Formats: sequence, C-alpha cells, structure tokens
Amino acid sequence: MIFLFSGGGIIILGTDEKQVWSRKYSKAEKDIRLKKGVDKSYELKATHITNSEKGKLFRSLNKCYKFTVVAQQKKILSGIFNNKKSKQRYLDFAFKIAVKRAFENLLKNNIISAQNVERLYFYVDEHTTATNGRYELKESLEQEFRYGTFNRDYSKFYPPIFETLNEVELKYCNSESTLLVRAADIVANKVFYLENNDREKLKEIRNVNLIYLP
Repeated sequence: MIFLFSGGGIIILGTDEKQVWSRKYSKAEKDIRLKKGVDKSYELKATHITNSEKGKLFRSLNKCYKFTVVAQQKKILSGIFNNKKSKQRYLDFAFKIAVKRAFENLLKNNIISAQNVERLYFYVDEHTTATNGRYELKESLEQEFRYGTFNRDYSKFYPPIFETLNEVELKYCNSESTLLVRAADIVANKVFYLENNDREKLKEIRNVNLIYLP
C-alpha cells in the first residue's frame, strides 16, 4: 500500500477577490445545507459530506488560484514521522514549498508582479499545527518570502521572491467559523481523492498548482 498525505489551499489576490470568492463559496455551502436540511452550525468539512457535495464546493472555486502538495510517505525518512515535532516540521515545510511554487507560477505567467506584493496573509486551520510550532512556521515563511534563505552550510543565499515585501502575517483559524479555511480543506481533499482514484482527471483540473514531495 502507498501512503500519501496531501495539503492545499487557495490564493486570493486582494480584498475585493476575497469578497468575491467568499460569496461564491458561501452560496455553494448554503445550497448544500438547504438540500441536507441542516443549519449553519453544521460544518461542511470534507469528512462530513458526500463526494457529490465536495464536487459542488470545489467547482465553486473553479477560477480561483489553488495550490496543493502530495507526498509519498514511504519516500520520506521514516524517522520524520516517528516524532511528532519532526513530522510537524515536515508538514510545515511541505506547506511552505507548495505556496512558494504556486507564487512562482503566478509570477511566471504575469498574473502577479513581485514588486507589487507588499503583504502576505496566511490563514491556517488551527488544528494542523501544534501550538509550540506556530512561531517556527511564521519565522520560516518570513525567511522564505521576506528575508531570503541560506542552504544548510550557508555557502549560498537564495533571495526572497518578493523583495519589496513589508509584512508576513500568520493567523490560525477555526475552520468551523472561517469560510475560506473550509474551502482550503476541500481543495486538499479533492486532490487527495483524485491522486488515489483518478489521476487522469486530476491532470485536467485548471488553476491548481500541484507539486509532489519529496
């Protein structure tokens, strides 16, 4: 058996876009709740709904920029997953690299300009990162996108892709009360399902920057 894990999210370019995608996703959720006969207190996470309902939610994000990462555990050093802290560090690393590759793709296709990106706001499900690892993730994101990074022996410096970036903000959210964090959960779940069941269909999905690790 091949053990995979996946993560993902959406990239929203500015406040106006955030409002647009929030309305679209909220409408899709409302339709599903009406059909299921449940109220707003029922959280529409991937684990709570049918594949058909997941598909409806995912389609509401069709033109939204999305990023995902799929990792095959058997190719990762076994010791990483034997320790809770080292596992969390690897998951944070995978998240950071997935976001970076998505940004690089947006830059390559002239969808964004590096000089115009002044702030990055990350909204992460509070259940995905241990409390004592939150500072480490924020620091890692700042190093990658604001200050630049060195390789392990400090012999080479990699400048940040956004050299005029002024701020990196990281906020942990409860998916039950945060609409677009639930949307990110649906993206990750959709890719995980297709990776395991229909890789040809996975290749057809647009606006998803998918990377594989290691």
